[in-house]
Amino acid sequence: MQADWDYIIIGAGSAGCVLADRLSASGRHRVLVLEAGPMDRNPWIHIPVGYAKLIFHPTLSWGYRTEPEPHAGHRRIAWPRGRVVGGSSSINGLIYIRGQQADYDHWRQLGNEGWSFADVLPLFRRSEAQARGADEYHGTEGPLSVSDLVDRHPLCEAFIAAAAESGIPPNPDFNGARQEGAGYYQLTTRNGLRCSAAKAFLKPALRRANLRLITQASVQRLDLDGKRVTGVTAQIGGRSVSFRAAREVILAAGAINSPQILQLSGIGPAEVLRGAGIEPLHDLPGVGENLQDHYQVRSVMQCTRPITLNDQMASIAGRVRIGIDYLLHRRGALTISAGQAGVFARTRPELENPDIQIHFMTLSTDQPGKSLHDFSGFTSSVCQLRPESRGNVRIDRPDPAAHPRIVANYLSAEADRRTAVEAIRLNRRILSAPSMAQLVAEERMPGADLRSDDELLEFARQHGGSIFHPVGTCKMGIDPLAVVDPQLRVHGIAGLRVADASIMPTLVSGNTNAPAIMIGEKCADLLLAAP
Repeated sequence: MQADWDYIIIGAGSAGCVLADRLSASGRHRVLVLEAGPMDRNPWIHIPVGYAKLIFHPTLSWGYRTEPEPHAGHRRIAWPRGRVVGGSSSINGLIYIRGQQADYDHWRQLGNEGWSFADVLPLFRRSEAQARGADEYHGTEGPLSVSDLVDRHPLCEAFIAAAAESGIPPNPDFNGARQEGAGYYQLTTRNGLRCSAAKAFLKPALRRANLRLITQASVQRLDLDGKRVTGVTAQIGGRSVSFRAAREVILAAGAINSPQILQLSGIGPAEVLRGAGIEPLHDLPGVGENLQDHYQVRSVMQCTRPITLNDQMASIAGRVRIGIDYLLHRRGALTISAGQAGVFARTRPELENPDIQIHFMTLSTDQPGKSLHDFSGFTSSVCQLRPESRGNVRIDRPDPAAHPRIVANYLSAEADRRTAVEAIRLNRRILSAPSMAQLVAEERMPGADLRSDDELLEFARQHGGSIFHPVGTCKMGIDPLAVVDPQLRVHGIAGLRVADASIMPTLVSGNTNAPAIMIGEKCADLLLAAP
């Protein structure tokens, strides 16, 4: 267990699984992966709609919550993250979105050479097994299956038509030449089953003799010799075990755990570390700062027809039909994602690119993962794509088992507050367009009586929540708050890189799983090119 390894990867999540595959492929490198959670044996992981069962699972999700949010009703907002092999790719809503080309070009403009859209597009294509075939934007030879939703629901069809009636054109491919428009989301599924990063990348690679995965290994700290990381100490089966890395350690533990592990190891803002009872070994002010997330505000509609998932699930006979349809045909309600149809749109005509995203779902509930409503309901959820609000992740004690303090600072920026209100209004325009109006019996949330900007903003403050896309806490760059350089090396520390969503200097315009996988590909290239 204490043998030397060339590379030690902390976290078998979206990026970590990619790294394990790519670094072990040649057989030349000994690769160890340490994962805090168990193997992905829970059957709900592999059934697409299982995300509703797992997102708040007591052992397969970390169960984080923010501190009381000062600009969002002083509520503690749930932040589920995957604590299982595959990480959040094993419990997420399965939507495959890369973001806008401008997102990556902006990263390059910030000084991150090698991260423009032209640089990262080949990495997206390399990972992808696109069901529609290869083209300029898509690949078919990768391990990650990207496929279309099997069923076309009448509510989704009406929503896309209503968007067109509202001036938002149809878009068959949000990951193609342009993002703007309305259409169906593509999913990380294969033959009606979830295609997580573990299933796509890690599990096939585990056949190799030079790759080892240790599950339920909770990393306590990085081991340092001066300013060089030499290994990792983890808690395994009640014992503290140290592993040595001959070449490098790669932190791929996510936007919460990666800064937490750095801080526990004495790497981070000196004042924060001392306040938590940790002796600073390397003062790096940006560790845990620059936190960004997509804040969603849901509109819930009562449907005029009993065609929603709420209706299908309301009876034993309906649930049996759903199960049989899935078992026999791998289709139906059990194959849906957390958003079947969607929109990327601009709230103001002078904007160059879409600034909001809509997730449209043929179901309704008080909270993701909770019981469905007892009426015919569907949901249309909006989020601002590039929020200006910034938060932080900070430890407050020297205990690896303690959750860090998370403050997202949702709606602290005036631009975010303005966009939240405009997004609700745009969503309403779509839902009141002719194709949708005939299907809306009542607006249950926010409620038709809320009309003014102040009323809608207050609704957003009191009822909005995370759409589970935290990034930025180990930002990449060359400025004083940057944690890693464009090669993902931690500033001032040798033998250590970070490769996960925490390195994003700014949040991408969309769901974050596909970009996290791309970051794993990029880091693997950087490591394999190193002398």
